[in-house]
Amino acid sequence: MAIFKGAGVAIVTPMKDNEEVNYDKLEELINWQIDEGTDSIIIAGTTGESSTLTTEEHAKVIGAAVEFTKHRVPVIAGTGSNCTREAVHLSKEAQEAGVDGLLAVTPYYNKATQEGLIDYYTRIAQAVDIPIIMYNIPGRTGCNILPETAAYLYHNVKHITGIKEATGNVAQAAKVLALTDGGIDLYSGEDAIIVPLLALGGRGVISVWSNIAPRDVHQMCEDFWNGDTEKAAKMQLKGQRLIDALFSEVNPIPVKKALDLMGKEAGPLRSPLTEMTEANAAKLEAAMKDYGIL
Repeated sequence: MAIFKGAGVAIVTPMKDNEEVNYDKLEELINWQIDEGTDSIIIAGTTGESSTLTTEEHAKVIGAAVEFTKHRVPVIAGTGSNCTREAVHLSKEAQEAGVDGLLAVTPYYNKATQEGLIDYYTRIAQAVDIPIIMYNIPGRTGCNILPETAAYLYHNVKHITGIKEATGNVAQAAKVLALTDGGIDLYSGEDAIIVPLLALGGRGVISVWSNIAPRDVHQMCEDFWNGDTEKAAKMQLKGQRLIDALFSEVNPIPVKKALDLMGKEAGPLRSPLTEMTEANAAKLEAAMKDYGIL
């Protein structure tokens, strides 16, 4: 059974002006997300600036998300690393904190081979007793989980239940589903192609878009599964200009700016990320107004 079905938010990590984690704002955001219908909270992922959190902060942020969510929806923790031992450590900590599942990105920078990826995910899976979603985002990591590798891990390694496909390659996602007989829990990691992946048998999305329009993304998935594919497609197309603006600079720069424009006070970014340029911020604000958020 899938950890969740529908729209999971890849939630930001709000910061204070001094770049410390703002736990009060995180609680506010989680409560708002759940009130708006979000199906899962994904904490300490790419959008949550996990790469600039200390090990101690990483554990504390995950524990806080579990506490704030209060079992109303599943919590999935980002626990991948470019070091297998660190990924195992983070994964065990997250399980102890009470998360419902893990989102483990491929090792980044060191460009593991496919054999290395099998070893990496196998070691993580052997260390925990909760479901694991593999996270494939080669544009950031320089490492692509090939469909055959994903299928091997799904079929042969206990606890490997899903994959977040952020390659932008619909054909690759289709091959992953074909090689697993549709059994793997495939989530879109690209907000622009949620409905196409649902049509292939995807379980939903791990979404940046959901940070600012959670009800719409949740309802789009529901409409698709309720048979109103035309309505779902209409929402997907409505979101395209906004999605483009949310990725006009590296994530999560634009989405944090969008939350600030909405009065959600997501706060600053941690270096080396910088604030959005004025030109792109103006385009984002215009897209939000056109969408109807502002």
